[in-house]
Amino acid sequence: MMAIRSIAVLGTGIMGAPMARNLARAGFAVRVWNRTRAKAEALADVAEVAGTPQLAVAGADAVITMLESGAVVTEIVLGEQLFQHSEGVLFIDMSSIEPHLARDHAQALEAAGCRHLDAPVSGGEVGAVEGRLAIMVGGRDEDFASAAAVFAAMGKATHVGPHGAGQTAKLANQVIVGITIGAVSEALTLAVAGGCDPKQVQTALMGGFATSRILELHGSRMIADDFRPGAMARVQLKDMDNAIEAARRAGIRLPLTEAARQAYADLTHKLGMAEKDHSAYHLWLRALNSGT
Repeated sequence: MMAIRSIAVLGTGIMGAPMARNLARAGFAVRVWNRTRAKAEALADVAEVAGTPQLAVAGADAVITMLESGAVVTEIVLGEQLFQHSEGVLFIDMSSIEPHLARDHAQALEAAGCRHLDAPVSGGEVGAVEGRLAIMVGGRDEDFASAAAVFAAMGKATHVGPHGAGQTAKLANQVIVGITIGAVSEALTLAVAGGCDPKQVQTALMGGFATSRILELHGSRMIADDFRPGAMARVQLKDMDNAIEAARRAGIRLPLTEAARQAYADLTHKLGMAEKDHSAYHLWLRALNSGT
């Protein structure tokens, strides 16, 4: 098993940038690329900045993609034919994309002599900065084992199944997140309507069965009306759409997911809050109840 020493990171936004920093801190030689070059250049103190994705992956032992969507991953990895520069390299896609696309990417890369893991993450910007992301990995056992030190630099990785399984697990995570944000928002809205102090209600609930990280963190955002983006509403909508599509392909229905998805669609498209944090679901609920 070849040891991984050098890593190309493609996509250095809210999540990719701190992940790259943690990889460099762990001793890996890191080369970064981003479409908006300034975001990559902000990492020049810890990584080499490449002008193209081809230059980024040249000579790397592993390539990490942290891109916006499955279409972008397809465009950058397959459309730019990065595998021509990377025979034998392990591609680790940490973006959140459709499971069927992850399987397609794995098949194409393996046919070109490369290896592939789909390894989306949960934990948000704070988890990325602190190196405690939950990483859900799909792919071959031996490839997962070879990436152990890479994953350890960014958080805790769990091998959940074959190619595409990591993305399916991430969709399961996002279903819980998206619906629970809605539940917390409705609970706090009910509390205020009933004359309660929402902060005190949050404190009380954190001591009981309803406690959760979403009640703690996103509940605080809602109470403070602070919707600066950690995870953007439009990304949550993309994940809900992907979960519903994965369910359709599996021949099942997810009624709560479908209902929450409509709220995020309204928030993103009707209220124009695509770039707000996904906890801005609370603003959608407020608009619904005010009749706007």
